[in-house]
Amino acid sequence: MHITPLNPKDEGHQARKRFGQNFLHDQRVIEKIVRSVNPKQGETVVEIGPGLAALTAPLISEVEHLTVVELDRDLAKGLPSRVPYPERLTIVEADALKYDFSQLVNENKPLRIVGNLPYNISTPLLFHLLTFGNAIQDMHFMLQKEVVERITAEPNSKEYGRLSVMIQYYCQATYLFEVPAGVFNPPPKVTSAVFRLVPYKDKPIIAKNEQKLAQLVAHVFTQRRKTLRNSLKNMLNDGAFERTGIDEMARPETLTLAEFVALADEMV
Repeated sequence: MHITPLNPKDEGHQARKRFGQNFLHDQRVIEKIVRSVNPKQGETVVEIGPGLAALTAPLISEVEHLTVVELDRDLAKGLPSRVPYPERLTIVEADALKYDFSQLVNENKPLRIVGNLPYNISTPLLFHLLTFGNAIQDMHFMLQKEVVERITAEPNSKEYGRLSVMIQYYCQATYLFEVPAGVFNPPPKVTSAVFRLVPYKDKPIIAKNEQKLAQLVAHVFTQRRKTLRNSLKNMLNDGAFERTGIDEMARPETLTLAEFVALADEMV
């Protein structure tokens, strides 16, 4: 695989702050991301935010067809001239935060989604994508390292929180590798990382009410210094801690996903 890295200055496109644009231009990092995705012929591959086609070009060389979702009209217009095999490319000009990704499922082939996500919309976009979990095989994204560490964190770590619990309820989350700021133009002020999400076809743990689970997890982590007894006062049925076997004096970062689900199932 050979990738010609793109220089946004040569392309005449200025990165736009309102779209959170930072363009990837390092060939070794691009190759590493594409190897991690490992796209195959016949798969339905979707890229979010193709930008100047740094990932689009090598991806489209590996598959029969590639769909990209791009909000910036100027970038969308220039994409066909930046990739080999432009006849394989479908461009959807849309806001990924509002787009119905189920439209892209073709012949019952699940989606493989990839992207260097705008950091300013990353969390709501991930939760939006999870609503289409049944239609998605896997997702490979780059985000700021701090957020990726929170998504993939285990209990009893300082990174473990709402994002860890809720993403891991829906997906298997894997930290893949770090990406330094210097591989972008303009360089962001943070280090990035690439990670993989694989939505569960059959969740290993199922809450009776997923909205209540989300409510409980958000609530306890806004008060993470409080014990569960204090932060969940008047939110649980009487005897909930005894029935679940969870220590009421514990703090939220010590609980496993299964324990959060057990407490959510006891909510009033």
